[in-house]
Amino acid sequence: MIKTYYFDASQNQIIHDVELRPKELLANEESLLWVDLFNFTDNEANRMALLFDFHSLSVEDCLHYSPRAKVDNYDDYYFFTLHALRYEEESDEEISLEQLNVYLGKNYVVTLHRRTLPTLGRIARDCLANRVGVMSKGPDFFLYSTLDGITDMYFPVLDRINQRVEELEDDLYEQPTKEITEEFLSLKKTILSMRRAIMPQKRMFANVSGQYSFTIDEENKPYYLDLVDHIERIIDSIDSFGALVDGALATYYSVISARTNESMRVLTVISTIFMPLTFVTGFFGMNVPLPAQQSGVSTLVITAGLLGVSLYMYLIFRLNKWL
Repeated sequence: MIKTYYFDASQNQIIHDVELRPKELLANEESLLWVDLFNFTDNEANRMALLFDFHSLSVEDCLHYSPRAKVDNYDDYYFFTLHALRYEEESDEEISLEQLNVYLGKNYVVTLHRRTLPTLGRIARDCLANRVGVMSKGPDFFLYSTLDGITDMYFPVLDRINQRVEELEDDLYEQPTKEITEEFLSLKKTILSMRRAIMPQKRMFANVSGQYSFTIDEENKPYYLDLVDHIERIIDSIDSFGALVDGALATYYSVISARTNESMRVLTVISTIFMPLTFVTGFFGMNVPLPAQQSGVSTLVITAGLLGVSLYMYLIFRLNKWL
């Protein structure tokens, strides 16, 4: 599906579903054309490539999933591979990354994505309502608005991860269960997926030695500084959560080990108490004559002796605080 939105700077209005004639639409450098390809086919992607003269390698990146975010500089446009976050706690794949490809030209933007993205949906609603704020400030501000929406999606996920870490810390000292271990592993996977998605964006949009990896208007640079600041805060939170989960997991294993040792200690004490009893009953259980075996008193004496030995060993273990 192809949707088009054209900001006509001369009339200060947005026209949607325009006929794609790039040379005519892009004649006015103050105008901006946005072409959005959602759940696109190979033919639609190739059609865009022909209309805008995109490189075949960039089209190939759009047609195949790439786990690495990047920016490529071509002669008259930039090509971005970004990843938005889709978080579904109850699903098998708790975190999924939605690939977003962006062509950024002098006065046009082409976005390609397989599934719906809330940030692009919000911009599209503004365009349909003829709110020209995003479209009137140039393609680099349009890219910032998209990235800002993608970044904002991380904060609710971080809040939920923080709650889950606190819940796990409360459950550590309860009876160990398989579910707790699975929750730890799920959290670690979620944190790693988020870090893998957002770390490259910090490198792509950071100001390194006064230079950006693509052209940004001077008036829009403060927005990207704010964006990078948000990304750094998210990365710091992700690293903190990762350390908390690792520490909680180590504590969990220590608790399990301590409980196992406690159980083994009790079983060892019980075995030690029964060891002399087993020896005595086994020795006299052989066909050997016993003193006064014809009298019932011998049974009482032997029973009393066994109980006395057991009681004596029990008192010794209590004095040494082994029980």
